[in-house]
Amino acid sequence: MTGGIMLQGTASNVGKSAVATALCRIFKQDGIKVAPFKGWNMALNSYVTANGGEIGRAQGEQAMACGIEATVDMNPVLVKPKGNGEAQVIIRGKPWRDRKVGEKEEEYQRVCKGAIETSLKELRSHYDYLVIEGAGSSAEINLRQNDLANMLVARMADVPVILIADIDRGGALASVVGTMMLLLPEDRKRVAGFIFNMFRGDLSILEPGLRMVEERTGIPVVGVIPYMRGLNLAAEDGVSLDDTRHSQGLGGDKDIEITVINLPRISNFTDFDALKGEPGIHLKFIKPGEEIRQTDAVIIPGSKNSVADMIHLTKTGCAGQIVNAFDRGVPVVGICGGYQMLGLELRDPFNTESSYGTVTGLGLLNTITSFNPEKQTYQVKAEVKALAQLLPDLEGEELSGYEIHMGSTRLFEENWSALLIKERSGRGISINDGAVGKKGFVFGTYLHGIFDNENFRHSFLKHLYKNKGLVSSVQGGISFSQRINQTYDFLADTVRENIDLDYIKKLAGITNK
Repeated sequence: MTGGIMLQGTASNVGKSAVATALCRIFKQDGIKVAPFKGWNMALNSYVTANGGEIGRAQGEQAMACGIEATVDMNPVLVKPKGNGEAQVIIRGKPWRDRKVGEKEEEYQRVCKGAIETSLKELRSHYDYLVIEGAGSSAEINLRQNDLANMLVARMADVPVILIADIDRGGALASVVGTMMLLLPEDRKRVAGFIFNMFRGDLSILEPGLRMVEERTGIPVVGVIPYMRGLNLAAEDGVSLDDTRHSQGLGGDKDIEITVINLPRISNFTDFDALKGEPGIHLKFIKPGEEIRQTDAVIIPGSKNSVADMIHLTKTGCAGQIVNAFDRGVPVVGICGGYQMLGLELRDPFNTESSYGTVTGLGLLNTITSFNPEKQTYQVKAEVKALAQLLPDLEGEELSGYEIHMGSTRLFEENWSALLIKERSGRGISINDGAVGKKGFVFGTYLHGIFDNENFRHSFLKHLYKNKGLVSSVQGGISFSQRINQTYDFLADTVRENIDLDYIKKLAGITNK
């Protein structure tokens, strides 16, 4: 029987994904054949597997930390909110249906549980151990009956549970004891340890509280993990944008400021993580309605509902602000949903995204987008075409990334296509992607992850420096993928030093060889 351990939380955003990623890398470093698993996940940031399946972004990263290829079995149920109480349900990588909360609950439970069981069985046939992550809080007693994320999965996988609390927010000691009180007796028995995450300060001051928690619950504290600054791990949802709105550059007159529109239904904003890591770059997320102040570029990101978000941009005056910034010479870039919004119209004849029908776009690109029920998800490779008119040093450059979209965009002058897609999920193809404007610096693309490409990112930033009349400070160095791997190693080293790893390995059934 495959061994494993499950990480659950006292609340959302307590660091379950980070600790799971750390354990994945630690076990890999120790020569253990391990894979991540999250049975049910609600997230707007997703990852496309090699065969075109869609899973939560965190499980894609955890697979990378394990040194393995991500598969749809690592996150068999992904729920992507669309707004107004409706969400798209992804089952083992493919859209199942849009669903409102509580709608056809019996069928939903049956389909989800079947997918979780199937994926657990599949992973266990290939890996010796699993690092399993829960979602939200273990003690949401109002949701217990329909639980698909926490103790249900622990029982299915028959693994012990480590409970994680975020001590930086306060009340962590009480939240751990309170969570244990609210769990069912049989589930309480599964909890085998506590980890307190994001600790700052003198550990000796915390020790009496930890001992009291152990006395009250009879369960050991197996780790106190310090607060780690600058972790470049992908966030799962927009909560992180509210927690940390700004990524600071070096400061001073040489900074480049890039404004990202924080759409109400923003998705895959991990597209900009590589920019955040560049020295001298100030990445700022603003909500529609806030003033677009002096900035060196505006980026419109992906959206789970491009039609509704376009209407919101117009109502809040943000659409006019973006056009005015472009007229002042500010470069404007649209990724996926943002690309759709840059065009003339967004048409939704099948009510795929909303019931609004046709809405007017920003009019900065000569395109029209139509939505249909079929979702396109691919890992892709593409060659630079008209984009080289804006960034000449990218002539013929090959870029990699991924597509996740339900719209098809028609460009009225094919010779202004930004890219040529040459490969989708390992299969050769020749399809134009994106568009470049005929005046000013504006382009859009369906290629998520475009800024992860080193040459593209540096070429774009050099243009911004030049546009501002400054000498570029952009330099070579380690690639974004190397930086991510360094992050995994740093995370693993820090967690290894601050948990009882021998105890956790024993819980997971890992024996020293």
